[in-house]
Amino acid sequence: MTDRELDAAGIADPALRQAYTHCRRLNARHGKTYFLATRLLPVERRPAVHALYGFARWADDIVDALDDGGPAASADDRSARLALLQRELETGLRAGDSDEPVVRALADTAGRYAIDHRHFADFMTAMRADLDVTGYATYRDLRGYTYGSAEVIGLQMLPVLGTVVPREEAEPHAAALGVAFQLTNFLRDVGEDLDRGRVYLPADLLAAHGVDRGLLRWSRDTGRPDRRITAALREFERLTREVYRDAAPGLAMLEPVSRPCIRTAFVLYGGILDAVAEDGYRSVQRRAVVPRRRRAVVAADGLARVIAARLRARRAGDRMAAVSPAQTAQTTQTAQTGTAGTEPGSASEPMQERVA
Repeated sequence: MTDRELDAAGIADPALRQAYTHCRRLNARHGKTYFLATRLLPVERRPAVHALYGFARWADDIVDALDDGGPAASADDRSARLALLQRELETGLRAGDSDEPVVRALADTAGRYAIDHRHFADFMTAMRADLDVTGYATYRDLRGYTYGSAEVIGLQMLPVLGTVVPREEAEPHAAALGVAFQLTNFLRDVGEDLDRGRVYLPADLLAAHGVDRGLLRWSRDTGRPDRRITAALREFERLTREVYRDAAPGLAMLEPVSRPCIRTAFVLYGGILDAVAEDGYRSVQRRAVVPRRRRAVVAADGLARVIAARLRARRAGDRMAAVSPAQTAQTTQTAQTGTAGTEPGSASEPMQERVA
């Protein structure tokens, strides 16, 4: 976490600053795609995003027994650690603070943005499922899991991003975007998840193409593709793109200064689907990677959109400063009553600092 981000967010307590910095490091190490997109947010909103994703990453690492190169944790150890995190989360959200850095930052963010605590409880329910559940019979079953593991992430983010429509109107699209990102990860990481004993692709979808866990294991072990697996992965890609289409209308519902970040993440994650297809749906054998040059082009486009949005906000601010107090009062009343046909919540925001 840069001092500039923390200062802009008004985070002064040394322990809290360290907690947010810890979350930022987790995101930088594990979530490269979204971390890149987060750099396009207004500087004062970035710490909150790092706190939300840092907590999610921390819990996911416990479930996946990732111990920074050490020996893999046992199932009992993972269960105990997740239970401890659950208790720390509940206590931290009530108190607004915690000795656990990721919970401390999360509790502070939840308080600042009035994020519904139920979203965190639902997320932990999904994490507990990952300790025991190794597969899903149907796509409907999988979507039940992704409500807690992905939809609620989108819902947590929405108060931080801000909307130009009533929040409940944007919520279904934010939830869909969280699911779209996770389904993309499932398609990209079939082989890695298989090594952890999990198959997220629905069993009935696989079976419709003549695929079972045994065939996936054979393909992973031998490094050989199979046309039946290719067909199943292509079908899962189709389902995932449908979720992206459900999510897309929500981009325009976000505050203008947040749109470049989320649009960039939208394009980058969609690029992962393209990379899987271009690699011949070989994600059982290897992880498809979006070329660095393509990522740079998307990021540059996002940066251009950030600059344009902030220039528009600056010009609008200059115009507001030039009008008389009486005109300002009239404009404020119009915005509150919606009598001039303007979009609620669309008032311009102050010019933010340049993207770092």
